[in-house]
Amino acid sequence: MTGVPASAAGNGPVAKPKTAAVRQVSLWNIANILTMVRLLLVPGFVLLMLANGGDDPAWRSFAWAAFTIAMITDLFDGELARRYNLITDFGKLADPIADKAIMGAALICLSALGDLPWWVTTVILVRELGITLMRFWVIRHGVIPASRGGKMKTLAQGVAVGMYVLALTGPLASLRWWVMGLAVLLTVGTGLDYVRQAVVLRRAGLAEATEGAATATATAAEGHTEPAGEEAEPAGPRAAADPGGAAEVRDALED
Repeated sequence: MTGVPASAAGNGPVAKPKTAAVRQVSLWNIANILTMVRLLLVPGFVLLMLANGGDDPAWRSFAWAAFTIAMITDLFDGELARRYNLITDFGKLADPIADKAIMGAALICLSALGDLPWWVTTVILVRELGITLMRFWVIRHGVIPASRGGKMKTLAQGVAVGMYVLALTGPLASLRWWVMGLAVLLTVGTGLDYVRQAVVLRRAGLAEATEGAATATATAAEGHTEPAGEEAEPAGPRAAADPGGAAEVRDALED
């Protein structure tokens, strides 16, 4: 044996090693455009909501239309990004900001106009911001997936706030109180469940990291080393180079 590849020995074509092509995702993709539209709708919604003193049924209807469009874009941008691999750093950052901005603007406007008690707005906003920050806190240990309860909470909040934005009277005005009550219960319940999951995930991650460090120390004490050219697997439940992965990070913020 000469150690020379057969193709080279026979003067045939030598295949070049294939390299994985890195697909560059444009910032101006449909998922990001929908997110940008939702961000732009926030100031427009506030202006419509507060127009003419905030109690004009016509202006409130326009505000409801802007709010509804924003909520519909929220349903599609994340799904499109995951399905067609359109995930970008901008989307991972802007999508949760847009979600919280439109809901927060609606709740604050309703409370400022006296249509919704401030404690309801406070409970919802504290939960939303707190859970988002908590997810970032534990993301190096793993990703807390969006639960079915979280999706129901989002739907209940959207329907309830939409009913309050409209100048409803009669039975519908009474019904919206119950829908909002359901939204608050789901908000608190799913928030507590996410906290539980975060504590369990962080404990498991810390335990795994400790176990990995102890194993590495024991191996080093026995005189074993990694063969040249090989890299040791990083300790902990996931590599630090890509904690959570692009799709999982965007998923993690949908709570």
